[in-house]
Amino acid sequence: MEPENIKLYQAPQARKPDVEDFRQISSDLHLGCSEEDLQNFTKYAAKITESLSAVALLPDPAAERVRYPRTPGYRPVPEENPHNAWAWKCDIRGSPEGKLAGRMIAIKDNVAVAGVPMRNGSRIFENYVPEFDATIVTRILNAGGIIVGKTAVSDLCLEGSCLTNIDGPVRNAVDDTRIAGGSSGGSGALVAGGHVYMAIGGDQGGSIRIPASFNGIVGLKPTYGLVPYTGACSIDVTIDHLGPMTRTVHDCALLLEVIAGYDDGRDGRQFPNTPTAEYSKLINVSVEGKKVGLLKEGFDICVDEIKTIVRQAADRLTEAGMVVMETSIPEHRDGPKIWMATGGFGVYNCMVRGNGVGWSKGYYPLSMMDAAFRGYKTYPQDLPPLVKFFAMYNEYIGRLYGNRFFAKGQNLILGLTGVYDMALEEFDVLVMPTLPFAAPKIPPADCSFEEFASVSLSMCDNCMPFNSTGHPALTINAGYTAEDKLPVGLMIVGKKFDEVTVLQVARALEMILSEK
Repeated sequence: MEPENIKLYQAPQARKPDVEDFRQISSDLHLGCSEEDLQNFTKYAAKITESLSAVALLPDPAAERVRYPRTPGYRPVPEENPHNAWAWKCDIRGSPEGKLAGRMIAIKDNVAVAGVPMRNGSRIFENYVPEFDATIVTRILNAGGIIVGKTAVSDLCLEGSCLTNIDGPVRNAVDDTRIAGGSSGGSGALVAGGHVYMAIGGDQGGSIRIPASFNGIVGLKPTYGLVPYTGACSIDVTIDHLGPMTRTVHDCALLLEVIAGYDDGRDGRQFPNTPTAEYSKLINVSVEGKKVGLLKEGFDICVDEIKTIVRQAADRLTEAGMVVMETSIPEHRDGPKIWMATGGFGVYNCMVRGNGVGWSKGYYPLSMMDAAFRGYKTYPQDLPPLVKFFAMYNEYIGRLYGNRFFAKGQNLILGLTGVYDMALEEFDVLVMPTLPFAAPKIPPADCSFEEFASVSLSMCDNCMPFNSTGHPALTINAGYTAEDKLPVGLMIVGKKFDEVTVLQVARALEMILSEK
C-alpha cells in the first residue's frame, strides 16, 4: 500500500439538537429549564452547530504525512506467535540509512501505525485502522528502523499482568507458565525471546518496567515529556510515558536518542527546548565517584530473595568506583496511594470520558478518539472485570466528590517530587528493586476477582511514584531467583532529563554483571 492510498479519516458532521434533546438533558442534569428556555436554547444551538460542522470540514494542519509505503500486514497464527506476544505482524521499511538501519523494532499496540490495525488489547478499538503514524513511528522509520509488528497489551493497558489481552494472556519469555507483566507485555516477551532487537513500551504505572523486569531485559521510562506521546492512546496525560525496551543498555540509549525530543507543540506533555543527547555515545564512561542511594523503603516492600539479589548487584557498583550507601525517603511509601488518587480518576476521565486522549494542548488524533467513543457505546459489556471496576469505582467517587481527590493527589505530587529531588541532590541516582517479587504463575481462567486483581496490580508500588513525579527510571536485570531461575530487576532513578547518568550507571552495572 502506497502512503497516499491510506484511507483518510472523514470527520462526522454535527447534528443540531431539537427541543426534546434539550428537555432530556435538562432532566438528566436537574437544570429545571422552562419550555421557553428550551425553545430559545434550541434556536441558538442551531447557530453554534453550524460552526461545529464548518470546523469538521476544515483540513487538519497538524496531521503529519505518512512517508513510507506499507501493506496492512496480518494477525499471526499461534505457530508464529511466541508467548502470544504479537498483536499484529507487518513489514514497514523506512529510510535505507540511519542509526537504526536494519534493526527490527516492534511497536506497542496503543501507538498508531498508519494502515495497520490498532486494538489496544481491547474490543473497544475493534476494526480501527489509523490513517497516521505516531511521531515516534515516523522518527524510527526516518532512522532506518524496520517496524515488524504491533505487540500485545493488556486490555486498554489498564493492568500490570497482560492477562486481559483480547487474544488471551501474554506469557513470560523465560517461563511460559508465568505472566509476562503489563501492560507492555508483548514488547517485553518479544525482546527477551530474541524475536526483535528493540520495542516500544508505554508506562503510566510501571508498564515498561514491569514486563522488562519479569522478562529480564532493559526498560526505560524516560523523564515525563522527553519522548513525544503524539499519536498514542493515552491513559492520563499527567502520567503518560513512551520509552525503549531492549536487550542491552546500548540499544536502549540508541533507541532513546532517536525517539526523544520536542514535537513542535503537538504534544502538550512537552515544552520547547526539551534537552536531548546522543545517549549511545555517552554511556561508556567512568562512573568513579558517583553516589548511589539505596532507597530503604523501596527494599522494604520486597520479598527477602529479591532484596538480596538487588542489594548484591548494587553493591558491585563499588567495583566501578561508585559510592553505594543506604538512604531513606519515608514519603516513598505514600507514592502508590497518591497515584491511586490521581491515576485512577485520571484514567477514567481520560480513557472513558476523554475517548482515550483526554485534555491537553496539542494534536488530537480524531479517528482514534472516535473509535474509542464508538467502542465505549457499543461494547462496554465486553470490558474485562478489572476495567469495569475502575470505571464504576471512579464514576462513584466522581459523583460524590467531583474532582477533589485527583486535585489533592496532584498537590501531594508536588511534595513527593520535592523529596526525591532533594535526595537526588545528594545522590546521582537512587536504586531499589523494580518489583517486589519475580513473575507469578498465570492464574486459572476461573480464578476469583480478588486473585486476579492481586496478580494484576500488586507489583507496582516502586514504579508508580515515578510516573507521578516524572523522574526517569530504568530497570535492568540484576540476577535470577535460586529455585525457578526467574529474572529480578534493579531500578535506577535519576534527576529529570538526566537520562545520561541513569544510562551510564546501568551500563556500568551491565558490564560488571557480565564478567565471568
